[in-house]
Parts: sequence; structure tokens; C-alpha cells
Amino acid sequence: MRNTSFAEMHCSLAQSLEVMGDWWSPLILRDLYLGLDRFDQFVADLGISRNLLTARLATLVEAGLVARTPYQENPVRYAYSLTQPGRELIPVLIALTAWGDRWATPPAGQPIRFTHTTCGKPSTPTICCSECGDQLTTANTTASPGPGGRSAPGTALIASVLQT
Repeated sequence: MRNTSFAEMHCSLAQSLEVMGDWWSPLILRDLYLGLDRFDQFVADLGISRNLLTARLATLVEAGLVARTPYQENPVRYAYSLTQPGRELIPVLIALTAWGDRWATPPAGQPIRFTHTTCGKPSTPTICCSECGDQLTTANTTASPGPGGRSAPGTALIASVLQT
């Protein structure tokens, strides 16, 4: 359950987390990417309660990350799919999964492997510079205020640290 809203925070990361909703949302998005698309499939895979899943799917649909399409009329049942913003979030979740594989691996080992279909090889995602292709790290990347930067909740730290 969400304890805090980041809706008023002037920060792209906070706004992204606001859209994502809670811990269940990335798992639902992952399952959509992996091919599940029905309510009962999510319940079975995640072990999430039906009322919580209903709320999370509604949040993801409202945020524009997931679309729902009726596949049955009586009673009405829906299939779910990733929208363009939802699909663009998947590489972020794959990168987070790679971090988990390195630093929080389940006892039995890496549960999923990703293959880059262009080259056909198993891939461990990295975050790279859009200009030169080098991997981004804390050692070679700095932050500076962007055009929307201002001293406000969520960016006050950036403004104060970068001005010194």
C-alpha cells in the first residue's frame, strides 16, 4: 500500500514513482511483458489479492501504462496490454532486474535471463550514454539543473548541492 504521494514533488524520478504506484506495479508490468494478460493469470503468478490487483490495474490504466480491452461480455472481462509508455518502462525494469541479479540474487540463482534479439545473445543490460555509448556510472556522470530545475521539494537538494 502506498504511504506517501509524490505528486507535488518537483522531480522526474518522484513523478515516475508516482505513476508506478507501488511495489506491485512493476511486477504487473513485468508479467505483461512476459506475456500474461488476464486478471486470473496475475493473481496466480503474483499471489496478489483480487481487490489489490483491481486497484493496481486501475492505477496503471489511469496512468496510461496499461490498456484494457474487453474479451468477454457477460460478465465483462478484460485483457491487459502495455501501452507505448508502458513498453518504454520495460528496459528500466530489465535494468533493475539485472541489479537484483548482481546484488540481491535469490538463493537458487538468477530466475530469468534476457536475450537481445538483434544479436541473439544473452544480455545483461547496462545504462549507456545516448551520445557516445559508454556505460554510465557514478564515477563518470554528473548532474546539473535542467530547464525545469528549481528549488522545490524533490529538487531542493540538487539546487543547493550544485550551487556550491
